[in-house]
Amino acid sequence: MNDHHSTDQIARAIFTVNRHAKTAPDNRELYRLKSESLLKLIQERKASKIGLQFVHNPTKSQQYSTTLVKCSSFYFHMRATKEDFQRLPHLGHPNGRFRNPSVSMGLSKAKRILQAYLNEGPTNREQPATKWQRLKKERQPDRTIFTSSYLDG
Repeated sequence: MNDHHSTDQIARAIFTVNRHAKTAPDNRELYRLKSESLLKLIQERKASKIGLQFVHNPTKSQQYSTTLVKCSSFYFHMRATKEDFQRLPHLGHPNGRFRNPSVSMGLSKAKRILQAYLNEGPTNREQPATKWQRLKKERQPDRTIFTSSYLDG
């Protein structure tokens, strides 16, 4: 871990990234940062899995569970694995017992902290094309030169 970022700072950065990911139009990169950071913290024994909880707003009325993770004074949810279902107690529905402290940190600072923690540079990766961009590219005419054998003969 980078020596200049404490576990509490990383937890605050994860909280900030998670808060922004909930409203971002393309949240995949933010959720990836959150997930990989939590997995690394768990692996380093700086965070621990508490138990399973039902999702507060299930999609398509399908009830499922997530793993509740404690890091510093923060609680986060992440996807549950088969091992989590076998090892961890189920805590039922979220009831407000696990609350996070308030944090004021900018998204760009939070991303920098997590990228440094994960030993990544700032991500300048090309974003996946949107549906509109893919359709536009597919509609481009083929500009290869067509030679006709009819004219040659």
